[in-house]
Amino acid sequence: MEGAAFTLPGLDIARFADLAAAQLFAMLRVGAFLVAAPIFSGRFVPLPVRIVAAVCLSLAVPAQYQMPDADSLAALSVIPMVLAEIALGVTAGLVLTILFGAASLAGDHVANSAGLGFAIQVDPAATGQSPVLAQFFSLSLMMVFLGMDGHLLALRIVLDSYAAFPPGAEIDIARLALAGIMAGASMFALAASLMLPVVAGLLVLNLSVGVLTRSAPQLNLFSVGFPITILMMFVLLWLGTPNLLVAFSGLVDQALGDMQDALSNP
Repeated sequence: MEGAAFTLPGLDIARFADLAAAQLFAMLRVGAFLVAAPIFSGRFVPLPVRIVAAVCLSLAVPAQYQMPDADSLAALSVIPMVLAEIALGVTAGLVLTILFGAASLAGDHVANSAGLGFAIQVDPAATGQSPVLAQFFSLSLMMVFLGMDGHLLALRIVLDSYAAFPPGAEIDIARLALAGIMAGASMFALAASLMLPVVAGLLVLNLSVGVLTRSAPQLNLFSVGFPITILMMFVLLWLGTPNLLVAFSGLVDQALGDMQDALSNP
């Protein structure tokens, strides 16, 4: 129609800023968890993938919980809230990471007991070098964790933590620190239970080889005892694999339970 004026709908910049600020604030807890949690924090997971995952997982959070607006986030008073969100996410991730370290610790001790401590290679998950057997234990635990949908349960626990600790709620730093300390104590106990059957068998074998070489000095300890020890280690691991996987399943359950306890409001 000649002379008619057509206008485009206006964009509410203030509303858009509030939505963007709420989304960024919701990403803090989820993003901190992805940075500290096992599997998600590995070097084999690119940083852009973690960023996109944090955005996608936190999309529904601003719609369910009240988030600070853009003006509140621009004030210095928001700093304690940001630190609280990061502390909750990092604590959840570290509890899982510490307990998952029991598998690597058990594999390391078994390898050293069998004389395979020198067989090391680069570990992309630990960003360093570790014995091959320790990596085998860690990869086995990772497969059990993924097979049990543990990654989905862990993400569900993090998202449910917004109900217990809404944005801006006060958190008990001492309680979060205690959760990490207790996870470290449980890690050593779990590692001992995982490696005890194999290490005990190797100890008995080493005692037997020592008595044998003492009775027959012409037998070389390294040429006789070392191959027998390695062979016995593989036999014990083969016999104990079904029970080891069951133990890994229990470890995953305990790790998820401790993580949920750390993010629950007492």
